[in-house]
Amino acid sequence: MSTTPEAALPPIKVLLADDQALLRSAFRVLVDSEPDMEVVAEAADGAQALELTRRHRPDVVLMDIRMPGTDGLAATREIGADPGLAAVHVVMLTTFEVDEYVVESIRAGASGFLGKGAEPDELLNAIRIAAGGEALLSPAATKGLIATFLAQGEGHAPRPAPDGMHAARLAALTVREREVLVHVGGGNSNDEIAELLAVSPLTVKTHVNRAMAKLGARDRAQLVVFAYESGLVRPRTD
Repeated sequence: MSTTPEAALPPIKVLLADDQALLRSAFRVLVDSEPDMEVVAEAADGAQALELTRRHRPDVVLMDIRMPGTDGLAATREIGADPGLAAVHVVMLTTFEVDEYVVESIRAGASGFLGKGAEPDELLNAIRIAAGGEALLSPAATKGLIATFLAQGEGHAPRPAPDGMHAARLAALTVREREVLVHVGGGNSNDEIAELLAVSPLTVKTHVNRAMAKLGARDRAQLVVFAYESGLVRPRTD
């Protein structure tokens, strides 16, 4: 008797990190109700989240950005810096979708953001997207991320990278990859970029993936940060 590819796949392992026990309990019930995912551990702070992540190697960590002691940002930075945890994807849970720590979290390696008021289906979809290696950055969060750079104004140019690191990495991109990166930095989706450049969305996706590989970006969100910090896209006040 044959089985479907979905049935053959192991469940997505999820770690919950939040200092609110009731919220963790609600998330656990929701996640465990799905046949394709399971909660493997719960953490009440960032230090515990890091320790349990190293022990259980979850596919996705739902990480509250603000927790007492070691917060979610510090824990995410540790996870992102550990080569042994490269397959772990962190989705930040925020009270407000546009959080003051968005940029820092993306630099630290977070794959995306989800408001704590998200609908159950949104949460489950976020887990599946992150587990598949895709960036989860809603239009609201993307606009907030870009606004962080725009708010810097002309007097706050992106910080130069030591030893010309940004320039060297940009030099590795083709002309088309740079062009696509500019549009990614503008918050455009693959479909929107495809329309602007008169190419197929699949072609855009290929360029985005190649740019990510060459720049060492884990996901699309990090491409946005790089586009601004490298100076390829400049903050404007008009």
